[in-house]
Amino acid sequence: MNHHPALDLLAARRSALFSDLSGPGPNREQIEQMLTIAARVPDHGKLTPWRFIVIAGEAQTQIADLAASIFTADNPDADPEKIAFEGNRFRQAPVIIALVSRTHPHPKIPRWEQELSIGASGMALIVAATALGFDAAWITGWAATDRRILDALGLQPEERIAGFMHIGIARVKLPDRPRPALNDIATWL
Repeated sequence: MNHHPALDLLAARRSALFSDLSGPGPNREQIEQMLTIAARVPDHGKLTPWRFIVIAGEAQTQIADLAASIFTADNPDADPEKIAFEGNRFRQAPVIIALVSRTHPHPKIPRWEQELSIGASGMALIVAATALGFDAAWITGWAATDRRILDALGLQPEERIAGFMHIGIARVKLPDRPRPALNDIATWL
């Protein structure tokens, strides 16, 4: 069997919980390196059906405060712990990168194929973060579809959030989860 460090990295990758992430986070150069790698994915027709929004520093605090106030307004009976949890959704990780889906009508390249490129971009971003020594969580949840959040992030009406990539260092050892047996998911013809 071939052995290469990239294979070890891919085999060891784990998803973190956003609530387990803390600093230090990636610096600007590392973020740019991750985004450059995330943009090197298959993209039939060179449509670039994705873009990125880096949420850090004061912008992160503003989005966290907005999320908490929206959640509170929409759930007036929610207990304080749940409200704090929803606000902390955008405070825990040192950096959050929003992966924005911006598919385009095209006569030869259907939207579902463009969405595959978006997913590949997200996975490449997560793997790049892992290669740089960070942990990551790919989160959607209610905030990914709430128009008030999307407007605050500057999304156009036709754009969607494919995921919020929370990047930092996990405070706990990341456990593995059960993976499907190859015999259950692979067919050899």
